[in-house]
Amino acid sequence: MVKETTALNEISVYESTELYGELGKFRYLQFSDDAVQGAIDLKDPKRIVLEYPRAIIHLMESNHPSFGGVFVIGHGIGTIAGRYPDKRLIVAEIDEKVVELSRLYFHYRGDHVRIGDGRLLLEQADLHSLDYVVVDAFTRKGTPRHLTSSGFFRLTKEKLTSRGAVILNLMGKPGNDKRVNAIYTTLHEYYLYAKAFYLPGTDGADIYNMLLIAGDQEIQFHPGEMAGFREVELEPGYVIVD
Repeated sequence: MVKETTALNEISVYESTELYGELGKFRYLQFSDDAVQGAIDLKDPKRIVLEYPRAIIHLMESNHPSFGGVFVIGHGIGTIAGRYPDKRLIVAEIDEKVVELSRLYFHYRGDHVRIGDGRLLLEQADLHSLDYVVVDAFTRKGTPRHLTSSGFFRLTKEKLTSRGAVILNLMGKPGNDKRVNAIYTTLHEYYLYAKAFYLPGTDGADIYNMLLIAGDQEIQFHPGEMAGFREVELEPGYVIVD
């Protein structure tokens, strides 16, 4: 196992013979809060093993099959960037060590990554040049507030095309989660349509992996292609301001 400590994270790379009940040989990238940031199947490295990137990819390909420009905040092991080497894709990653480890241990070979705060880097994108903004960024406290606020979603609106959408990977409760409800409500300040999904876990789980998607076109998806994620209706919440 490899452990690295930076000013931002405690990062571990380790191997296991099990991935959520599946036997095999797997390698993980994990932060100190036990949240897995990425994983590969060492016997089939091109296979996308985690559910949430598979579901995000399905949403992207279902809602805009010919999409071009994508801005991803949060690199992980480079799963989405590696999926689309020929797209106009930019990845913002605040911790350079994460990128280094993705190259050393997870076969990332792209040159999509810019080091820095995702919101500040997104401000540099041309107006209406992006088809997707994907937020997959976590700290010890969860998704950073400045990536879920009214000001941030106004920024995404300025950068997306008319068919574009913003997708967020979150952790929360599919029932009464005040913060997730607030993010969902804040999205609706700028976008006509939004949907929420959660990944059922083990009984008694406190929080679940959740995905939100919002845009000005009706959201398309096929339940059988969502890697186990299920749609959920969220309650109204407060608007998150900077």
